[in-house]
Amino acid sequence: MSKRDYYEVLGVPKNSSPEEIKKAYRKLALKYHPDRNPGNKDAEEKFKEAAEAYEVLSDPEKKGNYDRFGHSGVKFQGGQDFSMDIDDIFSHFGDIFEGFGFGTSQRTRGGQRVKRGSNLRIKVRLTLEEIASGVQKKVKVNKMVHCRQCDGSGAKGGGGFSNCHSCRGTGYVSRVTNTFLGRMQTTTTCPDCNGEGRVITNKCPGCYGQGIVQGEEVISLDIPAGVGNDMQLTLRGMGNAAPQRGVAGDLLVLIEEEEHPVFRREGHHLYCDHYISFPDSALGAQVEIPTLDGKARIKIEPGTHSGKVLRLKAKGLPSMDGYGKGDLFVNLNIWAPQDLSVKERDILEALNASENFKPHPTGKEKTFFERMKEYFS
Repeated sequence: MSKRDYYEVLGVPKNSSPEEIKKAYRKLALKYHPDRNPGNKDAEEKFKEAAEAYEVLSDPEKKGNYDRFGHSGVKFQGGQDFSMDIDDIFSHFGDIFEGFGFGTSQRTRGGQRVKRGSNLRIKVRLTLEEIASGVQKKVKVNKMVHCRQCDGSGAKGGGGFSNCHSCRGTGYVSRVTNTFLGRMQTTTTCPDCNGEGRVITNKCPGCYGQGIVQGEEVISLDIPAGVGNDMQLTLRGMGNAAPQRGVAGDLLVLIEEEEHPVFRREGHHLYCDHYISFPDSALGAQVEIPTLDGKARIKIEPGTHSGKVLRLKAKGLPSMDGYGKGDLFVNLNIWAPQDLSVKERDILEALNASENFKPHPTGKEKTFFERMKEYFS
C-alpha cells in the first residue's frame, strides 16, 4: 500500500508555516491519541501516520528533501521507513501533549519520564561512482554513550533510587487555581525530579548521576544509490545517548559529493566533453567514451561538427526510488593540434584550398539551443 502525501495527512497546503504544521499535527494527535481511543487499531495507525508526517514536515531539511524527491528522499534509519512506536512518539513529540491531562503514559515508560538524547550531524564525502552504485561506509563518531560503570542508569551499581516524594513517582504534579471561569486544574512536569518520577540516592562516580559519558562508536552507514549533494539521511537512535537509559537521539548524515575529474552532474544526468581528431570528424569513426561503469563504444558519423551532443541513455545516475536512470550527454569537440610538421602543414594548406573544405552552412544544421531543446523534450 502506497503512502499518503504528508501534506494530505496533516490537511495543510504545501506553503504552510511551521506553526500551522504543528497546529495541524497537534489537532490530529489529540484526536487519535491512544488514551482517547483505547483498543482502536485504526486510530493508532492514524496516530502513527500523523507523527510520521510531522516528523518530516517539521524539519526544514527533511521537508526540503520531501518536497524535491517525495517519500524516497526521506528514508529513515538504514534506508527503511518510519518505525516509531507509541512510546517513541510520546518521547519525541511530548511537548505537543503537555497540558491536556492524558496522564503519565505520554512520554513515560514504567511510570517514569523518558529523556531523549540530542541529535548529531556528520558529513560524508562520496564519489560519483559510489553514488551510482550505493555504498556502505564505516565512520567513527564522537558522541555521548552510556556509562559502563552504571550501565547508563546514573546510580552507583545500578541501584540507589527512590520514588520522588513531590510527585509520588508519577513525574507530574497537579495544581488547582481559582479563575473567573471557575476552578482550573493544570498538570505540569515535577520540578524536583524533572519528570522522572524517581531520584538517585547514590550517584555513579563515573558519570555523576547522568548515565552518559563522552565516547566514540563505529557506525555502519548504508547509503542508497542516487543520493544528491546536500541531501540529509537520518539514522534513528544513532545519535547521542540519553541520560539514564532514555531514548537516543538521531544521527543526521549530510551528503557531500566530490568533484569528478570527467563528469559534471545535473540531477540524475551526467555531462562530459570528448575530443576527436579532425580526420575522425570528417571520415567518421568508432570511439570509446568513458562512463561511470567502464567504457562505451559509440559511432561518430562522417561530417560531425564540433559541439555536437550525443546522448547515451541510462548511463547517468539512478533515481533513489529505484525507477530508471539518468542519461549521459557527451559534447564532442574537434581537437586542433598546436604544433605541425612541415609535411602536415603542406597537407592542410592543400586541403584548405579545396572548395569542399570551405564552410558551406545549408541551414539544416541545428543550433546549440535547438539541440538541447530536442534532448530535453
